[in-house]
Amino acid sequence: MSTVLLRDNTGKEGYDASSSSEKGDLSPTARSFSDEKPPLGVPVDRSGGLFKRSKKLDLDSIATQPSVFDDPSTAEIYRPPSQYENAHRFDPDARWTWREEKALVRKIDIRIMIWAATMFFSLDLDRNNVQQANSDNFLKDLGMTTNDYNIGNTLFRCSFLIAELPSQLVSKRVGPDVWVPAQMTLWSIVAFSQYWLSGRASFLATRFLLGFLQGGFIPDMVLYLSYFYTKSELPIRLAFFWVSNYVSHIVSAFLAAGILKLRGVGGVAGWQYLFLIEGLFTLSIGLLSFFMMPPGPTQTKAWFRPKGWFSEREETILVNRVLRDDPSKSDMHNREGLSVGMIWEAVKDWRLWPLYALGLTHMIPVSPPQVYMTLSLRNLGFSTTNTNLLVVPSTVIGMLMLLFAAYLSERINSRVAATMILQIWALPLLIALYTFDQSTSQWAYFAVITLITGFPYVHPVQVAWASRNSNSVRTRTISASVYNMFVQAGAVIYSNIYRADDAPLDKRGNRALIGICSMNIALYIGTYFFYKFLNQRRDKIWNSWSKKEQEEYLETTQDKGNERLDFRFAY
Repeated sequence: MSTVLLRDNTGKEGYDASSSSEKGDLSPTARSFSDEKPPLGVPVDRSGGLFKRSKKLDLDSIATQPSVFDDPSTAEIYRPPSQYENAHRFDPDARWTWREEKALVRKIDIRIMIWAATMFFSLDLDRNNVQQANSDNFLKDLGMTTNDYNIGNTLFRCSFLIAELPSQLVSKRVGPDVWVPAQMTLWSIVAFSQYWLSGRASFLATRFLLGFLQGGFIPDMVLYLSYFYTKSELPIRLAFFWVSNYVSHIVSAFLAAGILKLRGVGGVAGWQYLFLIEGLFTLSIGLLSFFMMPPGPTQTKAWFRPKGWFSEREETILVNRVLRDDPSKSDMHNREGLSVGMIWEAVKDWRLWPLYALGLTHMIPVSPPQVYMTLSLRNLGFSTTNTNLLVVPSTVIGMLMLLFAAYLSERINSRVAATMILQIWALPLLIALYTFDQSTSQWAYFAVITLITGFPYVHPVQVAWASRNSNSVRTRTISASVYNMFVQAGAVIYSNIYRADDAPLDKRGNRALIGICSMNIALYIGTYFFYKFLNQRRDKIWNSWSKKEQEEYLETTQDKGNERLDFRFAY
């Protein structure tokens, strides 16, 4: 077999692995390197992701990045265990080019990322269409009040919260490729069943069931995407994952503007048609997902997909690039369940508690105005159609600000600065809202509410932040659920801040939002110094050891995940 030599960015000659790409042959003999390891590519700072301007790369130079697998003293310590589902594709000597890697990442984006976003689009369609229903006399038709609506939202959030951890445990045991499509199918049945709502009891029952069946979807998908992407690639993918959430808001607004005009056709309310049509759409996506979600990078072959999505060569690149970036991703099989002890160890990981606290409070200042936006606009005298269309500007602004938050996180490499921006954005707008009275123009109210609800959505950045600071599959699995449970607990809180006896100006509620927003700014600053202190303390201990002592620690330590002294927290 012939070999092709190339030059990496240092000018050194190296092996072009594309010469054996057809058969996926990565053995040392296939490389004509019998006595030495193939050279690595020049280290590249990937922290900028899609946004960062970097030096132009030679696409035919080696892309393989240095890792612990290149050091004989650490290679065996971090080697994936035999039970890891991708172990047969692990090869510490594997080398590939930037051309191969970029083509593979584009392929993953098309095959995996786009469908993940489509599923999230469907979830949000069923989760939030009750807001559009509100603009069609939904509460009046069912004989309910704003407080009944609050109780329904609270039940939804509570059941969503309750289901987070159990759903994650089921998903870890049977695999997200089985559990997520099953979830979607079940919740879509409940979603279109809302067509037959008859009053307060049926409304509360369906809100509870919908939340319970949707709970766990987001952490399941975050863990699933982590199988395919590196730490620096995941935040921007999660940002685009949540962009589908905003696209859903825009599309659903236009859909509602049309569907709700069916009110009276066949003696049926417009909101009934809305629930039925969108629920059936989600059901079709759920059924298709059984065929669109492979278990993992090396498990894309199936009876309906006999050739799979990736060649052996691509699977090798995919597995090794991810493990070189984060060796902890081989800790567990993707069908391996979690024991009670493992769950408890992850929950009591105090190093992640600041992020859980941020999950609880960070959305509270902006969410009540968002939840009640359609109802508020109707109360201001806007028609059903205009109310649904007036939501679109805030959604577009929010989508752009979401991408800006992801950009800022990667550009300045600071999670605290990129996530605290939400609070800085909201505080002056909430103060302005608090000053409004009955004489305030409806368009002034609309402008401020639009800006508040168009806030920088930093949740994806914080999800990726929690995932990165977990540093093990076990902790990452639980932390994703626990973090999202705190987010849902925060939703329970903000669902009850605006009360019927405080309407329509909600002075008391807005005063509370201003106080929580101010508290959040202090909480973010505290989180910054918390992680900075932990890293400095570890640096001091680690640097005081000799190289031999460091190697002995790596070989003998019982520390796991983010307990390890060679791990540093992102902040």
